Amino acid sequence: MDKKNIGIGLIGLGVIGGKVAGVLLERGESLSEEVGQPIILRKIKVLEQDLSRPQAQEMEPHLFTTDEDEFFNTPGMDIVIELIGGEEPALTYQKKALLAGKHVITANKEIIAKHGAELAAMAQKQNVSLSYEAAVGGGIPLIMPFKRDLVANEIKGIYAIINGTTNYLLTSMSREDVDFASALKQAQKLGYAEADPKNDIEGIDSKYKLAILASLAFRSRIHPDDIYCEGVSRLSSRDFRYAKEMGYVIKLLALAKQSDGSIEVRVHPVCLPEDDFLAKVDGVYNAILVEGDLIGKVTFLGEGAGPLPTSSAVIADVVQVARDIVLGTVCRPVSRLQLDKKIKKMSEIVTRYFIRMNIADSAGVLAQIAKVLGDNNISIASAIQKEADEETKTAEIVIMTHPSPEKGIIQAVDELNRLDAVKEVNNFIRVEV
Repeated sequence: MDKKNIGIGLIGLGVIGGKVAGVLLERGESLSEEVGQPIILRKIKVLEQDLSRPQAQEMEPHLFTTDEDEFFNTPGMDIVIELIGGEEPALTYQKKALLAGKHVITANKEIIAKHGAELAAMAQKQNVSLSYEAAVGGGIPLIMPFKRDLVANEIKGIYAIINGTTNYLLTSMSREDVDFASALKQAQKLGYAEADPKNDIEGIDSKYKLAILASLAFRSRIHPDDIYCEGVSRLSSRDFRYAKEMGYVIKLLALAKQSDGSIEVRVHPVCLPEDDFLAKVDGVYNAILVEGDLIGKVTFLGEGAGPLPTSSAVIADVVQVARDIVLGTVCRPVSRLQLDKKIKKMSEIVTRYFIRMNIADSAGVLAQIAKVLGDNNISIASAIQKEADEETKTAEIVIMTHPSPEKGIIQAVDELNRLDAVKEVNNFIRVEV
């Protein structure tokens, strides 16, 4: 293709956008050598306040604009990189770029999770590409392996720790025996958690990422609303202490499975056996285990967030798209989605459960609890009485069940909370083995 250079437009100069701009400017020559044509950062769309950033002060003033029309009318712009996050105006910008025949690269997991199928169809119609390697796992290569390297496989399952903030929190609670509030405060102090950590601690970030991975893996349209989501804020240091005594580690897991034409997709805390690989993934690290019928089990591991890993993934997309432009192979077929697969309701899930409750320390209580569980088809694997309080005449009990239906557990917990002998069902955590 007769193309003298590749022009880049960047939307956003935040932490990630600033790093990407820096890499494009500082390593432009070496990146151009990788592509075979010069890569030129032509324009950066920013907010007025971004112009006062130290990094902006170090760049040429002609690179910046606060005007949307000026940005999109910049001559010679082949690729638009969107790095402002959130749904709007990012979605509008991506659509405008695609309709103008520009390739789009983004790290925006929310938009890809909610609107990825629509945007991919728009891109194909305009004969341009939509790339989003940085949307899941930061610098961990995931999207291209699902699109290319694993495409011959029938993917059976995805088991993923894909939020570094929550993994850091849960690691701290386990190792230091601290409560959730203390662990969160420490994570915020160290910069691992945002001032408003809702998307991380409530599992929303993991839900968006799982929607993207499951859609690719199962060639189905998995919307975030299809995914059961439960965060980590109700976990107690006691849950970690007792789980450890029983040989388990608690993690926030995003998991997707398919069998018999149905798919289950869920994000919630789980108890994992302490010798499980994912149980050993600590701190801000992410890990994604994929099980395919041909490849078996393969694991991706690395730091999943931050400006360095994320900018690495964005720049990798830039180089790939630029190479495709040079070769004239920019539009690849989009996988046909299988829309007939059923998404399992959470009530249909069957797994084991860790149940912690506060009970009256008196004779006959365990028999009452066992009857409620039995009436709901829940079989007890083990029961351990923990700390007793002589003053209040109460004790904690931890029960581990055999595989049981979620519907039965929900009903049983409701009935247990209505027993006079049960002061409170403090928590129940699903177990994956």
